Amino acid sequence: MALAEAQRTRKVWGWGYEGDGLSEAEVEDLGREMHLRFGVQPRAIAAPPALSALGLPEPRLGPPPSLEPLCTQDPRERAVHTLGKSYEDLVRGIRGDYRHAPDMVAYPRSEQDIHNLLGWSADRHVAAIPFGGGSSVVRGIEPDVGQDYGGTVSVDLRHLNRVLQVDPASRTALIEGGIFGPDLEDQLKPHGLTLRHFPQSFEMSTLGGWIATRSGGHYATLFTHIDDFVEGVRAITPRGLYETRRLPGSGAGPDPARLLIGSEGTLGIITRAWMRLQERPRFRASAPFEFERFEDACGAARAIAQSGLWPANCRLLDHREALFSSAGDGTRSLLIVTFESADHALDAWFSRVVEICGEFHGVSPVEVSGTSTAADAAHRGAAGAWRNAFIAGGHRHDAFVRLGLIMETFETAITWDRFADFHAAVLAATEAAVQRVCGRGMVSCRFAYVYPDGPAPYYTVLGQGRSGSELEQWAEIKAEASDALIAAGGTITHHHAVGRYHRQWYDQERPPLFAEAFRAARRVLDPAGIMNPGVLVDG
Repeated sequence: MALAEAQRTRKVWGWGYEGDGLSEAEVEDLGREMHLRFGVQPRAIAAPPALSALGLPEPRLGPPPSLEPLCTQDPRERAVHTLGKSYEDLVRGIRGDYRHAPDMVAYPRSEQDIHNLLGWSADRHVAAIPFGGGSSVVRGIEPDVGQDYGGTVSVDLRHLNRVLQVDPASRTALIEGGIFGPDLEDQLKPHGLTLRHFPQSFEMSTLGGWIATRSGGHYATLFTHIDDFVEGVRAITPRGLYETRRLPGSGAGPDPARLLIGSEGTLGIITRAWMRLQERPRFRASAPFEFERFEDACGAARAIAQSGLWPANCRLLDHREALFSSAGDGTRSLLIVTFESADHALDAWFSRVVEICGEFHGVSPVEVSGTSTAADAAHRGAAGAWRNAFIAGGHRHDAFVRLGLIMETFETAITWDRFADFHAAVLAATEAAVQRVCGRGMVSCRFAYVYPDGPAPYYTVLGQGRSGSELEQWAEIKAEASDALIAAGGTITHHHAVGRYHRQWYDQERPPLFAEAFRAARRVLDPAGIMNPGVLVDG
């Protein structure tokens, strides 16, 4: 099928669009930096796989005539819709392992199209896999459903990409689920409004995907998850329409919207949502603070989280994370604090943060000048280096795979009273696994989000890869780290979703009765069990 709208060409392998990414020289430089800093030895740069070399199985079935205008079985599109963007996905992809490619890809243009597609899928027992933007790092969009289904269809909502209505009085908007982050912000900009939800996958992820996976966004405090912005949500399930009432709040029993938020495509396909917006910020105050001791930096982060100041950014990098991202030289931890507002200057808030950091022996390496209205310290120096590394994270991830190095992350959350013991246990287990499996490497930690009752630690693993054994190496490290954090009382995921990747640990984390109740709800909304089977619950 030829798409009517002009679309940028998405890469079959790797992050983003064709023509984007690091140059060969930049990939080589990254490898040299990692060798000098952490002792790992990169291999010769591997080339991305050619489309002709991919192991795509022949389609088991095709669409009926009524759905043919919506569907394609083009090999390139099937390949694009096979794998996500985790380390495991990238390694399998560069090896040409696309064994779970969907039999076809559907591009519905309306809710009626989705209704028709799911009706046919239920009748034929074809698994329907919502694709979002394809940026899942937990195998949430891979059509790996076993042999019990007659086929698989990946459902791509790229045509449902509009801001349908803006309510300036309530500062909300009705937005279609297939809209990508940049397009969403572009359409809101003429109204002077913003959703201001910027996950690292912002460029390659959609509103529907954010809601379905309970994504974490721009804010490190207060409005951390997409949940905080959803006013009402609408989905098409195999049983029909599921729509919640648009309200600023309600105490009427369990929240119907919460059944869909975080459902990961297992109940239906999110088509639109009323979202809470904000005016675009005009004032900003930002600076990094350095700490000789990680424990002091943690103390400052906790004090800020419990102060009621609610900074937009409060990201803590330990010594090794600062070095890994070129934000420091490895001798200090770094706390980056940013305030922003569309309404008022922020000098008083920021002055209090300076005092708090000082109480924990934190010193800013830049001149702290209070509020600015344009480019500021968040875009310069150590904070700017971290920001640049964060934005380029997807392309850097690709580069590590091409260099034959193991590089992956995992994130969790824990209360402040348990953090020290938790961190020691998780770090010890992961570092021991890296040493045993890789010989050389490192494990670092940052706080992606901070709450009054606890942080969300985000760990980075870098290790020496062995040619042909990278998947087994990472699987062993991943298992050790996941077992340790579950045993210590953390969550298997703070904002990356469950997917097929985290299922065995998610099953340990959730109450058994909740699993039973969710399966019952799924049987009501999806009697044939076709919606993303294997994610959250079995098919």
